[in-house]
Amino acid sequence: MSENRPFALTIAGFDPTGGAGVLADIKTFEQHQVTGFAITTANTIQTENEFFDIEWTNINFVIRSIETLFHNYKISTVKIGIVPSLHYLNRILSTVKLVSPTTQIVWDPVLKSTTEFEFIKIEDRLDLNKILSKIDLITPNYNEIEILFPGFVSEKLWLQNEIPTNVLLKGGHNSAEIGTDRLFLKNEIIDLLPSEKKCFEKHGSGCVLSSAIAANLALNQTPKEACKNAKTYIEKYLSSTNHLIGYHYVQ
Repeated sequence: MSENRPFALTIAGFDPTGGAGVLADIKTFEQHQVTGFAITTANTIQTENEFFDIEWTNINFVIRSIETLFHNYKISTVKIGIVPSLHYLNRILSTVKLVSPTTQIVWDPVLKSTTEFEFIKIEDRLDLNKILSKIDLITPNYNEIEILFPGFVSEKLWLQNEIPTNVLLKGGHNSAEIGTDRLFLKNEIIDLLPSEKKCFEKHGSGCVLSSAIAANLALNQTPKEACKNAKTYIEKYLSSTNHLIGYHYVQ
């Protein structure tokens, strides 16, 4: 294992197609020349366009895995994917913060699969705010941000300091500005405009984007740089094929 490469960890679901979850994350880490580790929160039965079943990993097993990896490696960033509950997510976050307070954390809040299978319900907003304060960046789309923070866009909640983390709001579901992502940092809002590439919908594109950001953060890029470069990467991925499974390319 090269000592020159930083370490990044994905804690997410296993998708047998490799289009989403830990397999997609590891592919993305490798293309960014980041050494990737993975812990599965769930095992799934699915294809790129159908979801059949899921078995969640016992949280205590996940915690033991986190502790083991952090005890042996200096992990720069963690990307988190699907989780079954806020309690489960909080256990993960608390453990990472305890064993390595400086590790940066990115959460891709996948609330539903593209086939409408619901992974997690947001029921306690007070708990949600406390939990999100432990995260460096979340990467919701427009549907997810309205579930997490109703009125986020229309009521400009980010200006009221009501969001306890940085937000990259993905523009794939924004019919007014398709493809324009918006990065909300504490003191700045940055529009990340789409390129001229012809992009096609992809299974797991949110996983690839969030893991690309995590990889860039591990490479000591600023959040702005990490998101901007990840957008370039995901557009290459989205334009790589005209079907739901994409190809990864070297940077």
